[in-house]
Amino acid sequence: MENKEKHINLKSLSEDDRPREKLTLLGRQQLSDAELLAIILGSGNTKETAVQLAQRMLHENNNDLNNFAKLSLNDLKKFKGVGLAKAVNIVAAFELGRRRKDTESSGPQKISSSKDAFAILNIKLADLPHEEFWMLLLNRANHVIKTESISKGGISGTVVDVRLISKSAIETNASGVILAHNHPSSNLKPSEQDIELTKKIKAALKLFDISLLDHIIIGDNAYFSFGDEGLL
Repeated sequence: MENKEKHINLKSLSEDDRPREKLTLLGRQQLSDAELLAIILGSGNTKETAVQLAQRMLHENNNDLNNFAKLSLNDLKKFKGVGLAKAVNIVAAFELGRRRKDTESSGPQKISSSKDAFAILNIKLADLPHEEFWMLLLNRANHVIKTESISKGGISGTVVDVRLISKSAIETNASGVILAHNHPSSNLKPSEQDIELTKKIKAALKLFDISLLDHIIIGDNAYFSFGDEGLL
């Protein structure tokens, strides 16, 4: 007896299975954000399918993936049907996406503008619910020697040791430094503490003939540049 392949009718599948089959048959580009999230979730809850749960989760975050990516494990677990395992899967998926971006460029990266610095550092600082401080160490040709994390803090700030910044710049023979930190609130306006810290770091680096080229504040895929605004 001849075996014939049966055409899979998506409507005949359970709603939790449809996104998987749709991806298999039509390709990942054909799925909505909610359908992709539903695949990560795997199942819904007693009242919602995985797709419906995913739609609600995104809707409550204004269907903004950048906002959604900022949710912590505890935030995700507040949705009925999302336990620790599902929350971990979601966070891991976003982290893989970030790391992929981080490896897209090859060879030495040259900084020609604040936009170039933002493109590198936004990968490190985007979506974080807490404040972190990073820096780029550059050679005389403005190629990035090293991208380094300086400190991690809370929602409202982080402690920065000027001596550690100077030490790292000296040890890598850097000619220039670009500072960056994020504002989880997405308010890009520099605080008085930001301005004073920038002046202090600039003065410390100058003692070793190292230039502070910029300090950028990152929030919600936008940035503020001290250099562009004439604050250095």
